[in-house]
Amino acid sequence: MNFNRRHFMAAAAASSAALVTPRAFATPINDQRPELLGQAMAALDKHNPKIVKRDIIGIVDFRAASGQKRMQLVDLGNGRVVDNFLVSHGKGSDPGHTGWVKTFSNRPGSNASSRGSYLTGEAYYGKHGRSLRLHGLDPENDLAYPRAIVIHGANYVDAAMARSRGRIGRSLGCFAFEQGEIGTVLERLGPGRLLFAYQ
Repeated sequence: MNFNRRHFMAAAAASSAALVTPRAFATPINDQRPELLGQAMAALDKHNPKIVKRDIIGIVDFRAASGQKRMQLVDLGNGRVVDNFLVSHGKGSDPGHTGWVKTFSNRPGSNASSRGSYLTGEAYYGKHGRSLRLHGLDPENDLAYPRAIVIHGANYVDAAMARSRGRIGRSLGCFAFEQGEIGTVLERLGPGRLLFAYQ
């Protein structure tokens, strides 16, 4: 998933309250899901009162396999994709451990991923080290906080595993990243921003 300048300009124009003025755009890595940017911009517009920081957004493409870098950070000031990462999905979304999301659930105990818009909350130290709380903003993910769906690092998210098996390990519904990358994710996607996950 990546976007070119034309996609960014169209998405920004379609989102009247996006409050961004794109000036440039990076060369796209791939061009398979440009509509996700428009959906993320619409989500940013819809949840405008709650999302106070509108410089960086995270977009997760759950249509891609877990062995692909399917989470991207987009700088809304210049339209540039600033980084991309491996990210897990929940065991309940992929019970056969195929590497592909089959289903979503917002139900407690489902161990599944939920799609939709998330507001990044406060950072904290938990059993996975430094982590970031998430607040679900849509009916399909509004139980994220009580379900303890968070951003954290995990040993089962590993680039070597992704290369050799074509997939990474699964979480209990959290957005888990490589241990060597979690610091960058938390630094760039800190509290008050949008994380948009879709399929």
